[in-house]
Amino acid sequence: MTAPTTSRTRRGPDPGGSSTLAGTGTMLRLILRRDRIRLPVWIGAHGLLVLYIGAALPQLAPSEENLAEMTALLSQPVGRMFTGPAFGMDAPTYERFFAAGYVPYLFILAALMSIFLVTRHTRGEEESGRAELIRANVTGRHTALTATLLVAGLANAATTVLVTAVALAMGYPAAGSAVVGVATGLTGLAFTGITTITVQLSQFSRPAAGMAGGVLGAAFLLRALGDMAAVGGSALSWASPLGWAAQTAPYVHDRWAPLLLLVALAAVTITAAFALQRRRDFGASLMATRPGAGRARASLGHPVGLAARLQRGGLLGWGSGILLLGVIDGAFTQSMIDAGEGMPEELRAVFGSVGLVQGYVAFLGSFVTVFAAAYAVYAMQTLRTEEDSGRTDAVLATPVSRVGWSAAHVVTIALGVLLISVITGSGTGIAAAGVTGDGALVREILTAHLAVVPAALGVLGLCVALYGWIPRAMPLLGWASVALIGIFDLFGALLDLPTWLLALSPMHHLAAVPIEEFTLAPFLTVTGAAVLLTVLGLLGFRRRQVRVV
Repeated sequence: MTAPTTSRTRRGPDPGGSSTLAGTGTMLRLILRRDRIRLPVWIGAHGLLVLYIGAALPQLAPSEENLAEMTALLSQPVGRMFTGPAFGMDAPTYERFFAAGYVPYLFILAALMSIFLVTRHTRGEEESGRAELIRANVTGRHTALTATLLVAGLANAATTVLVTAVALAMGYPAAGSAVVGVATGLTGLAFTGITTITVQLSQFSRPAAGMAGGVLGAAFLLRALGDMAAVGGSALSWASPLGWAAQTAPYVHDRWAPLLLLVALAAVTITAAFALQRRRDFGASLMATRPGAGRARASLGHPVGLAARLQRGGLLGWGSGILLLGVIDGAFTQSMIDAGEGMPEELRAVFGSVGLVQGYVAFLGSFVTVFAAAYAVYAMQTLRTEEDSGRTDAVLATPVSRVGWSAAHVVTIALGVLLISVITGSGTGIAAAGVTGDGALVREILTAHLAVVPAALGVLGLCVALYGWIPRAMPLLGWASVALIGIFDLFGALLDLPTWLLALSPMHHLAAVPIEEFTLAPFLTVTGAAVLLTVLGLLGFRRRQVRVV
């Protein structure tokens, strides 16, 4: 009989003698290879935004007097909530107007790029099972996370360089341009760190991305409330990472000190992520997965009920965000009226030539419809996720047809688009009526939203057609169609685009209520085209093999 012995376990390399970072270089090359198209598009979008705003501002306000007339859009409390703390609007220049009104959206874009990148290459890989195959080779526990962080760092560094270079090319001062570029990159890096924590907490990629997106939304809300309190921000502005970036005051004070907070946040969260990863099993999460009910609801036994359950989270997330954006836009109506007397004619072209309020109402309908179309593209990717994971095979093994399964999702998404338009139109109208005292705006804004709903349904039909025949191209072409509709219809008049090019957008054929009279024929035509594309896509899915791209 042997005496019991105790031994103290020692943390060290992975079993087999390999380092916890073994294979990092190979993993880095793999991620760069897989994102060879996606990352340049994300990074290039930052540069295009700077280039577009830099070129558009002199067209909107040809003189300093015109520019001064536009500052009311940014310097009032509602304007500061929507953009930032409005530094330098007492003596506006093109670069200061760019920094006050548009640079905050560079920060949000960089944060989104980082959230999606980290989620996709960490928790998304574990969820799909590909990470398990990679771990079967000579790779360490922290290899995937380290390689992902390196790619995120390279992407944000490239974004920093590109934003700075384009700002310099527009003739903006070097110091402020460098602050803008570095603040953009560090904001992305800070949300890289935040996402590395959320992917340890959740077992699934969508909730992990949702938690990181929730932090981004909370950061936006804190900054918005803090900046509403006073020009230049308040103490509440400093409670938000987006507020830290905005407090750099590019082209006014050019502060570098607030950026140290972003560096500290990134360092703390990344360090914590590695510590948390050591505490969980591979493929598991730190937050316990809630067990399902012992018996499923009767509705889940029907394709429509199952589709509604799978689409519920995306609809709630996108719908809440779009509604919040619509309410903010509606509250901005009085600021538009106050700034209307001196608004340059070039800016008036964006809102139409009949009347400023009516043009703004029509603009709000088109603006929200672009986001509703984006929701449709996002929701359609649920079908690909279900198919790639093999869950579609299990459903189709029951007495459920392919057309029935896919049509249930399409109908659910279409109803979601309509619901978003109705609720957002009503919320926007109530907010506009509240700040102006004009109750008729509720009906006008709701009608403006509903008049262009077929445009979002057209994007949905395109995605269904692509999913049925070329599923691999659906995300890229779907998001590209949303971007083109946004550019053509929101800024087509400002850019003086040719009519034949504008006609490629379904929204171009729909009446911009209330500045145009509603006509039924184009409404039915665009809706019919959306239905036709949907039928074409359902037939394609019926013919092709499942899980074959």
